[in-house]
Amino acid sequence: MKLSKIGMCLALVLMASSVWSETAVIVNAANNSTLDASTISRIFLGKAKSFPNGTEAVPLDQSEGSALRKGFNETILGKSSSQLKAYWSRLIFTGKGTPPKESGTDADIIALVAANPNMIGYVDAASVTDTVKVVHQF
Repeated sequence: MKLSKIGMCLALVLMASSVWSETAVIVNAANNSTLDASTISRIFLGKAKSFPNGTEAVPLDQSEGSALRKGFNETILGKSSSQLKAYWSRLIFTGKGTPPKESGTDADIIALVAANPNMIGYVDAASVTDTVKVVHQF
């Protein structure tokens, strides 16, 4: 009985954390582009090199192995970590692309995006400041 109560509490905590933890795709506050999930995916997969307004787009990834990166890869890019490694290996080998820069924590990504109008990244929605603009949230 005691074990099942602990299990129920753990399940509730996990469900609550997944409900409250949203991911925000951010750009520089001066960027006036409107982006949907498909456009974001194309930028992060190297299929699009610019924002819809024509300015260069430089994607920034969270640290490898982070839960946020895994969720972004699966939800927005539709690929697992191993599928993305294989994807980028092929493009790098053929000279047709380079993966997004790995930039670390939410604070690191927010600082880089706020300082550069060409950058796009994703962070925990709770970390967003007024120095950046949210263009997509999931």
